[in-house]
Amino acid sequence: MASEALVIDKDALKRKYAEERDKRLRDDASEQYIRLESEFSDLATDPYLPVQQRDPVTDHVTFAFVGGGFAGLCVGARLKQAGYDSVRLIDKGGDFGGTWYWNRYPGAQCDTASMIYMPLLEETGHMPSEKYAHAPEIREHCARIGKQFGLYEHALFHTQVTGLEWDEDAKLWVIETDRGDRFTAKYVGMGTGPLHVAKLPGLEGIERFKGKSFHTSRWDYAYTGGTPEGAPMDRLADKRVAIIGTGATAVQCVPETAKYAKELTVFQRTPSSVDVRANEPIDEDWFAGVAEEGWQKKWQENFTAHFGMGMPAEDLVNDGWTDLAKRIRKNMTKVPMDQWTPEKMMAAFEDADFEKMEEIRQRAAALVDDPETGEALKAWYRQLCKRPCFHDEYLQAFNRPGVKLVHTDGQGVERITEKGVVANGKEYEVDCIIYASGFEVWTDFESRTGFDPVGRGGKKLSDHWGEAMRTLHGLQMHGFPNLFLVQATQGAAFIANYPHNLVDHADTIAAIVSHMESEGLSTAEPSAEAEQKWLDFLLTGRGNALSNTECTPGYYNNEGKGLRERDKYNLGHPGGALAFFSHIDAWRKSGKFEGLEFA
Repeated sequence: MASEALVIDKDALKRKYAEERDKRLRDDASEQYIRLESEFSDLATDPYLPVQQRDPVTDHVTFAFVGGGFAGLCVGARLKQAGYDSVRLIDKGGDFGGTWYWNRYPGAQCDTASMIYMPLLEETGHMPSEKYAHAPEIREHCARIGKQFGLYEHALFHTQVTGLEWDEDAKLWVIETDRGDRFTAKYVGMGTGPLHVAKLPGLEGIERFKGKSFHTSRWDYAYTGGTPEGAPMDRLADKRVAIIGTGATAVQCVPETAKYAKELTVFQRTPSSVDVRANEPIDEDWFAGVAEEGWQKKWQENFTAHFGMGMPAEDLVNDGWTDLAKRIRKNMTKVPMDQWTPEKMMAAFEDADFEKMEEIRQRAAALVDDPETGEALKAWYRQLCKRPCFHDEYLQAFNRPGVKLVHTDGQGVERITEKGVVANGKEYEVDCIIYASGFEVWTDFESRTGFDPVGRGGKKLSDHWGEAMRTLHGLQMHGFPNLFLVQATQGAAFIANYPHNLVDHADTIAAIVSHMESEGLSTAEPSAEAEQKWLDFLLTGRGNALSNTECTPGYYNNEGKGLRERDKYNLGHPGGALAFFSHIDAWRKSGKFEGLEFA
């Protein structure tokens, strides 16, 4: 429905949003979840590749990287391009891929366009097959990067780092792992990612269920039948299946599971906003015309520009993400430029968001046959309160016979029994429970990584950070020489296309390492003053909009609790993501590396 046809009572809508949020507030916030690895070790094993026995490694490499996902692959590739061959990636999975190694559930695909999401496409010469590539292709692309840049040679898989300590005398990092390894590296990168420690809902009786249960990141195809590549899950034909969770993962796996299960019951606490995806194959002739030198960076920057004030004339990606941005700018153009105040900008954003979300809600009502189910699938919050979802089969899946939505009106599942799931006071007997409950976000960094780096003078990173994260550019820390943190916070903080952050940090690392090696330098770290100056600069912005406690609870806002004191620097560049990318590009090219101390 066109937005002009919508009539929205803004005050009533705001009240509705607040009412729905309040239903879902819980005192235990993020503590309501339990860790898959600690509570269900039998479910946390690798179902995809067997662990290969090997001797402990005791050598030296120039650069060691913790994590074999996009972060490690981007950094490894850039270092190889710069001429450094002694690069080792370490990962708890059995191959490269990170979250894409583990997430092999049916229907898994990227929800940001492949052209900008899949890193190093230009370097590898790969053309994505679809606008939104499915998981097997993304996983294959990770392997492609690893092979092309020789990253398999020194890699350690099915290996978790347990210790990382700086040796001041040797000017090296000492790395220890759960496989008995103890080796050294001049430089270390950490890219363990925000989505790699699987979590389960802390439900009473979860350990007592007598049927089959697994987390979506450990999908059991031996039980369901089928393959990650899409073979039919024929073993579900006589099974009653429950899926707990309706976030981004469920939106993708529910339609596939619905095709094969005898009965599928989806338990929902909060519906996701599910907009049009409009996935389609990428035409080879079209791609050949697009893929000139520098094309992917151009596309990434164009996408990012839509989320700032750059107002690019062309929308290369043209999807649901940029649609909201264009709506906001359209509203802004109605306001004279001399009246562009923060208040006017927020009003323009609010109007665009209200219109967009009302269209998404009406889409749910139009596509779902049962009016009650369609109403329950309406998302009553602002679009960016939760990760926006896009799918062309999820809502329609509830029209299939045997598929049922159990809407708990914000309360969630009550408990698990030996026979099934209890919600709204009713027990639903099932043969299989699939937990689409996501990954840890708000837990301590050292808890998620499994180790606490020890820097100069025996100081732990957790002690250096103390009450809050401290970095320069989100990448380096004072007192931790030659250590790089590859992630988004305190840098661009651009979550709409997370890999853009990683490629950019990889460029910075390669520039720093190349400078150090060419000059014969041993160490690099930010000065204490530069680190503090950067943190002070971050605070000059408008804060972390995603932590808004007016939003319905979710991992963006710490389940409704909002930022804690320790999270006050969980910010990005005050000028937005594109401003950070421009800043750091100039910083690299200057060759001065302002704020770093070399020795």
